[in-house]
Amino acid sequence: MLLVVDAGNTNIVFAVHDGTAWRGTWRISTNDQRTADEYAMWLLALLERQGLDPSRVHRAIIGTVVPAALYHLRLLCRQWLEIEPLIANLSLDWGYPLRVDTPAEVGVDRRLNGLAAQVMFGGPLVVVDFGTATTFDVVDADGAYCGGAIAPGVNLSLEALHQAAARLPRISVGRPSAAIGKSTTVAMRSGLFWGYVGLVEGIVSRIALEMDTSLKVIATGGLAPLFSEGTELFAHVVPELTLEGLRLLAARNHESPASLASNACDAIQDSNT
Repeated sequence: MLLVVDAGNTNIVFAVHDGTAWRGTWRISTNDQRTADEYAMWLLALLERQGLDPSRVHRAIIGTVVPAALYHLRLLCRQWLEIEPLIANLSLDWGYPLRVDTPAEVGVDRRLNGLAAQVMFGGPLVVVDFGTATTFDVVDADGAYCGGAIAPGVNLSLEALHQAAARLPRISVGRPSAAIGKSTTVAMRSGLFWGYVGLVEGIVSRIALEMDTSLKVIATGGLAPLFSEGTELFAHVVPELTLEGLRLLAARNHESPASLASNACDAIQDSNT
């Protein structure tokens, strides 16, 4: 089985794939001070609860936008599962070119979304990821990653609004019953929900104009199902697209020279830490 670890700014997602289907998916809040032992106690208990034998996990891949979390996640794999994980970075074979000015600056989550979307649906397309940031990632007809746009995430905007305006309450994200709010809470919910629907539709429209083509629009992230209720823009809603990208990347680099060299380099860096 393959263990997939997607470490984002808000949550770390662990998932297990048996070669045919996902057998379990679990989330824990991101904390770069959490140790490998803490991860292990939590993960092993969840595997057991799901009826999965940890000894059957023979491969692992980690994708992270939180560098400080990587050390202990790698240690989890080495010490508790006795496997050397792949690390999703540019040294691996991604199977498509990055047509951007500075490839190293493109977040791994964005590259993974592009990989999974182009394999699953084919380009040209744009992936809208409702995460800590709301990101837009463009893949052209040839399958190349072409860049995109980054906006503040929904929850980040909500928290900023609450913090900056003393009399505005902290609210949950949800689809409002009306665009015109008759109370402060409903007015805030309307501004947030329909404001982000408008943001997404507007940016995708501009991207399509620049690409001079129609685009398949894929939504991902935990809030993707909610925001898909407010627009007919999305051709597909795949909340766990990043996990699928990690699975595809692991399959593409399984025991390849590039992946082995990458992990040997990582091991040397760890020994010098």
